[in-house]
Formats: sequence, C-alpha cells, structure tokens
Amino acid sequence: MNQTGTVRQTMRHTQLGITDEQAVAMYEMMMLARRYDERSQLLQRAGKINFHISGITQEPSQVAMTFAMDRERDWFLPYYRDYGVVLSVGMTVKELMLSLFAKAEDPNSAGRQMPGHFGSKRLRIVTGSSPVTTQVPHAVGFALAAKMRGEKSVSIVSFGEGSSNQGDFHEGCNFAGVHKLPVIFICQNNQYAISIPFSKQSAGRIADRAIGYGFPGFRVDGNDPLEVYRVVKEARERAEAGEGPTLIEIMTYRVTPHSTSDNDLAYRTKEEVEEHKRKDAIPAFRQYLTEAGLWSDEKEAELQARQRAIIDEATEYAERAPFQPAEESWRYVYAEEDGGSR
Repeated sequence: MNQTGTVRQTMRHTQLGITDEQAVAMYEMMMLARRYDERSQLLQRAGKINFHISGITQEPSQVAMTFAMDRERDWFLPYYRDYGVVLSVGMTVKELMLSLFAKAEDPNSAGRQMPGHFGSKRLRIVTGSSPVTTQVPHAVGFALAAKMRGEKSVSIVSFGEGSSNQGDFHEGCNFAGVHKLPVIFICQNNQYAISIPFSKQSAGRIADRAIGYGFPGFRVDGNDPLEVYRVVKEARERAEAGEGPTLIEIMTYRVTPHSTSDNDLAYRTKEEVEEHKRKDAIPAFRQYLTEAGLWSDEKEAELQARQRAIIDEATEYAERAPFQPAEESWRYVYAEEDGGSR
C-alpha cells in the first residue's frame, strides 16, 4: 500500500467522529470480551460451571455497535452472545462471572437464569429470557414509550439470524415501521442457527426484509468494526430525528460450538471453522491502531497483564461467593411489601 493509502486507512476512525482514545477503548473492550469468553469456556471444561455460550469473533461488531449508541440515554436489549455489548455499556467482568457461577450477587437474575441472560436497570439493559426473539417486541415497546414521552432515546436490539424467522421479529418490525419508532434491529448473522446453516434458513438476505416494513435495511461486514460503527451511528441519527427504525444485518461467523453442550463438528468441518478463525477482526483492528500510531507491543503486553488480573480476580471472587439461600427462592416471583415476599 502506498503512503497516501496508508494515511487514508489510519484516519478512518477520525473521519467517523471517533477519537483516538475511543478507538483504543474499543480495542481494549473487544479484547476484554474475548478473554472473558475464553476463561468461561475453560471453567466449563474444568467442571467449575455448568454451561457457557460463546460469542468469539463477534466481539468487534458488538463493541462497535454499542460505541455508536448513547450509553447514557439509550436502551439495550442484547442476546445471549453479547458480551461485547454489555461490557461496553458498563457491566463488569465480576458481574458476568457471578452470573456464570449462578451466585446470589449476580445482578442479572441472582443466579436464577442461565449465563447470557442479561439485565441491569442502572445500565439500561432490558432483561432477556430463553425463548429467542422475545426481546424484539420488547425493544419496540421501549421505543414506543420513548416516542410517547418525547424522550431522545433509541432502543437497540440484537438477535441471531435463526431468530429472524420467528413471528416476534416480523411483528416487531411491522409495528415499528408503521409507527416510525426509534429502534434499531441488529441481526448478528453468524451463519448457523444451532446446527442449521443459513442456506437452509432463508432464501434471501435478512436486511432486504426491511423494505417490506417501510424502513431501510443494510448488510455490513462484521469483520470491519469501523463500518459497523458508521452504519449503526447513522441509524441512530435517523431514529432520533424521527425517521423510524433500521434493520442491520451484521455478517459474522460462529467459530465455537453453539454452546458448551453442542458438538459442532457433527454439522460442519474443522477446515471451515479454521478458515473463519483466520478472519478474526481483533488482530486486524490491533494492526490498524498500530499503523495509526496508537498502539504498540508494549501497550499490548500491559493490556494483557491488566486484563488477566481483572479476570483472575473476578473468577476467584465469583467462585467463592455464596449461592442464593433456599429461603430466598420466592423473591422476584411475587410482588413484595415491606421487603418481604408473599
């Protein structure tokens, strides 16, 4: 690449309104999500936790789309692989680990739900549940409330491509389109709905469905976090301006099994997985920052040591934390008066 091309490439983030500090923070968050995910898989294999569902290789696009939002005003409705989203919004590794170990201090559900079921009132993360796609109409409801109240907030909801074939998706999109609601629909198309490849799920592009509901749809390369940022940022600007929803299909790939209970080599080859691992966007983004003069081997070593310490401390804390007492099992099920259950 010639010198002019190099300069143009290394300035992409500033052209998008991303400061140098924000670009570095994005990379650090991608790496933190990756390291948390890797540790979680090791804990499951060691028999210390029961279950984990991975989002490896999807972190760059998750972080980018979250950084494009207003994290003080917007509403976030993530799906179960969205570690990059919830960490970027402000959830801590310790909080995620408490959920992973199903401990009483877990802020998502006090250890009641499986890992990956996020919820935090203080962070404006709306509680999700196991049935896929139910978060889509919920996001539409939050957007309707914002519009009725005259609030300058946008809801963003993510889901897998398999979920886009559920009725909740179509009903949510239709309602949002009719009422021009401030909501962004993010389909993280990682090519597999458990064991079913995308070619057997849909005959067309998911992004193209948006036209049927009266709003724009875009397909974007999930290995290009800056492009993801641009598309989501523009969608948010349209939503805040009263122009209604946007459907964004992020093309990515699930390199891990669907969950730790899945044998993915029963429906795909190791060679296919390895091919996509080589497209990992985290090393590419690190190289981009290095060429921009924002990163170095020394900074990388310091980051890895710091994040290792964060994850070690969170793991140790969560493993030692107490489970919820049996007498607390009725809490959060019925309405409470004076702090007691009934």
